[in-house]
Amino acid sequence: MHVLILGGTTEARQLAGLLHGTPGLEVTSSLAGRVAGPRLPPGEVRVGGFGGAEGLTVWLREHAVDVLIDATHPFAGTISFNAASAAATAHVPLLALRRPGWAPVEGDSWQEADSLEEAARLLPGLGRRVFLTTGRMGLATFAHLDDLWFLVRSVDAPEPPYPARMEVLLDRGPFTLDAERDLLRHHHIDVLVTKDSGGTATAPKLTAAREAGVPVIVVRRPQTPEGVPVATAPESAAHWVTQRMGRPAVGRP
Repeated sequence: MHVLILGGTTEARQLAGLLHGTPGLEVTSSLAGRVAGPRLPPGEVRVGGFGGAEGLTVWLREHAVDVLIDATHPFAGTISFNAASAAATAHVPLLALRRPGWAPVEGDSWQEADSLEEAARLLPGLGRRVFLTTGRMGLATFAHLDDLWFLVRSVDAPEPPYPARMEVLLDRGPFTLDAERDLLRHHHIDVLVTKDSGGTATAPKLTAAREAGVPVIVVRRPQTPEGVPVATAPESAAHWVTQRMGRPAVGRP
């Protein structure tokens, strides 16, 4: 039985680790290749895109994939719809592995935004020194905000266009609460911008912001395909996969 995991997330690596070495199971993890020096999961790994839904459909058929797992980042967006389309066309069972989103608790000062563009519009009214943790790909959205200062944290160095008044912190989670407290205090941060990535690796910044009374702009997750079963933990996804072992492959003659 061949499992293809569309990965790049902590949960995807954990799932590959749970499945790797299972007798009768071949596991391939696919990474988009947007991060230099990614943490590789166990098992076979491929890097790079498929060429849209049609390319993924061809890959599923050519490599005799029996089960497809969409364990991409909650903001990967397009790939989830491509996965749903390809799985339906190739008649391959699909499961989405999605970490639960964050929810505000007492003491939080959150404003939700539907996009980075909306977050940029909200920023000037909330603070002047911004901790921006939305990744390096969308910095052009904030490049026109010349009156604000940005601390940008990302895994890889960003490329222009980006804000003129900016300091870059190259780092990768998980982050500790003490370190996030020190970071907010040292840089005099008065507003935080983040995507609702969920999980625990980067959640301490939300606690630190709450303790410091720093407002947070939270960018909502994009829509995902309807009708796809969802697991919220790698263990649940692994159980779903192993339950399917021994069943006839739907997409095979």
